[in-house]
Amino acid sequence: MKPSQIVEGLWSVGAVDWDRRLFDSLIPLPDGTSYNSYLVRGTEKTALFDAVDPSRTDILLENLKDVPSLDYVVAHHAEQDHSGSLPAVLEKYPAAKLVCSPKAKGILVDHLGLPEERIVVAADGETLSLGGKTLEFVHTPWVHWPETMCTHLREDGVLLSCDFFGSHFAQSGLFVEDERAIYPAAKRYFAEIMMPFRAAIRKNMDRLKALDIRIIAPSHGPVYGRPAFILDAYRDWISETPKNSVLIAHVSMHGSTGRMVARLISALAERGVDVQAFNVSAVDLGKMAAALIDAATIVLASPAVHVGLHPNAASAAFLVNALRPKARFAALVGSYGWGHKMAEQAVGLLPNLKVEVLPPLFVKGMPREADLRAVDELAETIARKHREAGLA
Repeated sequence: MKPSQIVEGLWSVGAVDWDRRLFDSLIPLPDGTSYNSYLVRGTEKTALFDAVDPSRTDILLENLKDVPSLDYVVAHHAEQDHSGSLPAVLEKYPAAKLVCSPKAKGILVDHLGLPEERIVVAADGETLSLGGKTLEFVHTPWVHWPETMCTHLREDGVLLSCDFFGSHFAQSGLFVEDERAIYPAAKRYFAEIMMPFRAAIRKNMDRLKALDIRIIAPSHGPVYGRPAFILDAYRDWISETPKNSVLIAHVSMHGSTGRMVARLISALAERGVDVQAFNVSAVDLGKMAAALIDAATIVLASPAVHVGLHPNAASAAFLVNALRPKARFAALVGSYGWGHKMAEQAVGLLPNLKVEVLPPLFVKGMPREADLRAVDELAETIARKHREAGLA
């Protein structure tokens, strides 16, 4: 993508990655992504905000070919997809100073071998004038690393938000073109990356209330010309109140657990509870993570494998524990051949969840009618728990 102007004196100069399908060897990218870098020109000085993933260094340098000098390069975040091409940028502009938060300095030196003498740390709330363009640095720790910060362009009401409000979404246009299309991408991005840090994000969002924000320009995905859209979405996602929704992560080997899951889905639906079910043998982790944002109850359904959880079910439990959703309840169902310790293993894999664990429901062999009635009773218990919590 060629440089695109956002407002007078502010350009997007980063790169769109249409083909990337996996991030950190973990996160699926069905819509690709972008590595957004921004150039700000004042009447006196020029600054570049963030770099790009190392794989797209040539695109960034091509977009900067008509920029003869840089006074500052601002690093909002030390992760490689933001900072990986900083060495090449600093080599091209030997007079530029690298500006970052105090915590970022050591990380950048350790990860990229950058020379300490070229780094200037910016205090929280510190300002820097480029001449008609005032940069206000806002520290946003744990969104989603400890060193992250944003920059507010005061005169233009633009928040360069780094990973805050981002989305893995490749498009040809600069601004959000269809809010209905970007919403699921932004939600799964929040779920995969931000959800464990809800408390920190709430504090940082409170700080943003004092800023004049007319445009939000994140480090991934399109620019928000209507900030209220993404701000309102984040307020919903960081809330500690889940919805009347159940997430079922399930796997079945010979059909027994599958029959129980099918019965549970039907019984919950009959009781007015929304259900999001994911077969963890072949699951889009991003979709499952997004569903975790709203789930009041998480159900793990697994057959016994050598008396323990099916490995895919165990992996799902590990992921749920890492993402720390706001669910209130958890339930365990499944089947076994001769014996098992699935309940103990599952609870041990979920120490980060502050949930009430409902009595587990495991059956030996194929579920009989009495077992299926017990599944109905579990659905009734879940629906009642949701009503008592004011969720239904």
